[in-house]
Amino acid sequence: MASTRQMNPGAGEAPPPPETADECADAPCGQGSYRRGGPQVYVVEDDAPLRRSLERLLRSEGLDVRSYASGAEFFEEAADLPPGCVLTDLNMPGMDGLELIRRVTGWRLPFAAILITGHGAVATAVEAMKAGARDFIEKPVQPETLLKAVRSALAAGLARSRDDRPAHRHALESLTPRERQVLRGVLNGLTNKAMARDLGISPRTVEIYRAGVMAKMGAATLSDLVRLTFQAGLYEAALREAADRLPTDGRPQRLQ
Repeated sequence: MASTRQMNPGAGEAPPPPETADECADAPCGQGSYRRGGPQVYVVEDDAPLRRSLERLLRSEGLDVRSYASGAEFFEEAADLPPGCVLTDLNMPGMDGLELIRRVTGWRLPFAAILITGHGAVATAVEAMKAGARDFIEKPVQPETLLKAVRSALAAGLARSRDDRPAHRHALESLTPRERQVLRGVLNGLTNKAMARDLGISPRTVEIYRAGVMAKMGAATLSDLVRLTFQAGLYEAALREAADRLPTDGRPQRLQ
């Protein structure tokens, strides 16, 4: 996988979105085949061995797969593709995964996007969800995790799941003021040490509060916490409520 993430406004840049599907009819096809009108998984990955590995895994589960070596290649025919799920890596030359998701969202294309990120890259995961990703998967990629995310995305289509929003809202409201601050720090990508410094408490105390947040929110991992907060539409609420309900114990409060 390419190590660079810088944008290349030249050859790696995608063309403007086509006005109609017919404009893409003669575009070079990506690898693979698809059934018109059927759900499709689009793998956008510049690393050929990894791309082939993802294709094999998805096809072994009976999924229709079409792959592309770059975001620009994908957008050459995106307007003519049936709805489905886009699985893209973060680190690609030219157009990276975040930019690809922003364009899918901005152009209102009928694809639910999943971003593959580095392990523990909470800040990147937050950016991906804000850009419109339905989900994100951390490396090393576990086959069962990937398949679950893809099937969920295909089943949900473009709509983000909101069935559990009332329950998650109740969970958010059950957090103490300090727990809300810790949740805010997590969503801002802060480490335990940084949160401890800003809140005037020890890193161990931050860990205790964070464990309480995860238990109340029903999150098994840090990734789950970020994911469910976004999918329930609670990201902005979590940040706002943490700011509105600060503890009044006189300790430093610098989480912004």
